[in-house]
Amino acid sequence: METFFLEKPPEMDDSNEKVIALGFFDGVHLGHQKVIEKAVQVAKERGLLSAVMTFHPHPSVILSPSRKREDCLTPLEMKADLIGRLGVDQLYFVRFDHSFSQLSPQEFVDNYLIKLHAKHVVAGYDFTFGRMAKGNMNNIESLSRSMFRFSVVPKVEMYGEKVSTSHIREKISAGAMDEAASLLGRPYRTTGVVVHGDKRGRTLGFPTANIQSKDPFMMPPNGIYVVRLNAFGKSLEGVCSIGTRPTFYDEAHAESIVEVHVLDFDGSLYDQKVSVDWYQRLRGEEKFSNADALIRQMEKDKAQAMDFFSSERADSR
Repeated sequence: METFFLEKPPEMDDSNEKVIALGFFDGVHLGHQKVIEKAVQVAKERGLLSAVMTFHPHPSVILSPSRKREDCLTPLEMKADLIGRLGVDQLYFVRFDHSFSQLSPQEFVDNYLIKLHAKHVVAGYDFTFGRMAKGNMNNIESLSRSMFRFSVVPKVEMYGEKVSTSHIREKISAGAMDEAASLLGRPYRTTGVVVHGDKRGRTLGFPTANIQSKDPFMMPPNGIYVVRLNAFGKSLEGVCSIGTRPTFYDEAHAESIVEVHVLDFDGSLYDQKVSVDWYQRLRGEEKFSNADALIRQMEKDKAQAMDFFSSERADSR
């Protein structure tokens, strides 16, 4: 998949005609996948290239600074990887800045869709574009100058609710990682690098991988989770603690960290780029009276995680 970053409207060129899926696509969840898969399908049927046009940063950064969304479910690299896996030929990241936010719907269509030789456009039923969000899938035909056709993907629902990035963010903020996974179509994933910590887990009999991320992922609330750590091309079962370690540190001054204890693993993970798949929250973060009390609880957490993975393997047979 070819990836392009557009800081301004592209120049009209001789590029191939294409089908373009439009959306912000943070999370690339089940609803987003329907939009992108429709574009890929139409492109194959018409013998055109399939493309996705998305935007960065989130529009709220420009339009609602007091409520801007600075964290995300899928930073640019991850978003590109997930979109590429859906069979897309080209990906366009369009910079959403003040100038872009002031484009009229017609200017957006003229300067981006028509200049990129769109012959078919696909978006969700509630997609809007242009200044004041006055462009939408109800009036896009009148804006198309008869240069392209379009398809509208209807609302995708699960459990009686719309599948949306906002809904998934609500689930993650509540620690409901299993429900978030259902809406995403896969476990929620964060990435980072394993760095050196204070090695306290090793002294307790539970060595952990301390993971730092450079990307602004939305993180679940502090607590203990069943996870898989992906490293060395392998998926390793584990228990994750995210929090300030209140048993040993003053919560008011401690930094929240992500630590994964990998089950049945003996080796070094330092400096490895890894990803964490979040499956289930076991409990909230607790402050214990002493290290022995913490160890007893950690043994219970480990047993619960092992039961989770054992049940998962049994269900997959």
